[in-house]
Amino acid sequence: MNVQIRPAPAEPRRVQFMLTCLADAFFHTVGTATVQVLEHAGCKIDFPENQTCCGQPAFNAGDWPASREVVRHTCQVFSGHRPVVVPSGSCAAMMFHGAPLEFEKESDLHQIEAFGERTWELADYLVNALGIESWPGRFPHKIAFHTSCHSRGTRSGAAALKLLSSLKDCQITPVGDAEQCCGFGGAFSVTFPNISTAMGQLKIEHALAGTPDYLVSSDMGCLMHLGGLINREHKPIKTLHLAEVLAASLTTDTP
Repeated sequence: MNVQIRPAPAEPRRVQFMLTCLADAFFHTVGTATVQVLEHAGCKIDFPENQTCCGQPAFNAGDWPASREVVRHTCQVFSGHRPVVVPSGSCAAMMFHGAPLEFEKESDLHQIEAFGERTWELADYLVNALGIESWPGRFPHKIAFHTSCHSRGTRSGAAALKLLSSLKDCQITPVGDAEQCCGFGGAFSVTFPNISTAMGQLKIEHALAGTPDYLVSSDMGCLMHLGGLINREHKPIKTLHLAEVLAASLTTDTP
């Protein structure tokens, strides 16, 4: 698979922050942590308050006309030339991969493609746009890292592991069948709940084999799915978003 590579933005430290629907509804701590991480990296952050969604739910459901309406709104809200940073590999991939697909026959394709080219997942942005090779923090815990399906074909997974590996006293345990989906898949988990649950349980079993304290990912959809199973089945592990780990490592507090 070809890895998606883009040149660093001209003004890398003045960014627009896309919070995402899941962070707004369920993961407000991820939004706060992302701001802390970006500010620590020396970024000035703009937050358009009329932002809504990346359009992925309708896109995945096959309702491309509705999705295009949402994408056009998002493109308008995040107008300009500054990089758009998203704490979600899934939403970022929607902007630079999914949206161009559904706009192939639309007159504003080039505008959508240009927007996608300046949309970055958080770890990808820190490492490959800002050139941060290590994170100056301490996280004295054992973690398992889950790379989401939407991060494949990008440099996000490798970037996240680079940052996590640089943390003092942080031990990363391998996860068996690392490329296997967690089973969430958005509407897939609702349409096929039994299959989705079984896939999630298998992912958790592989993660638990290394006896980690935390299961970490850059995608909140995966964390919502896996976290729900972990809580329901009382598994001895907690979930954290990458941004929460990086933010916590800068203080003496552990989430």
